[in-house]
Amino acid sequence: MARIDDLKGSSDDQLVEQLVQLKREQFNLRFQSATNQLEKPSRVREVRRDIARIKTLQTQRTGAGSAK
Repeated sequence: MARIDDLKGSSDDQLVEQLVQLKREQFNLRFQSATNQLEKPSRVREVRRDIARIKTLQTQRTGAGSAK
């Protein structure tokens, strides 16, 4: 699980790359869930929240950039 403090220290490019990886993992987890092969159901929730954290941070950064 990504901590918000760790994400704040990341660059925009790193955040985009992490977001792509998490989206790919989310797709794989949904596929595993549909075929009843999911080992850790709690991981679905963690990935979804990590994606939300990254998107929130990106929104904050773009909002702060346009306000200046």
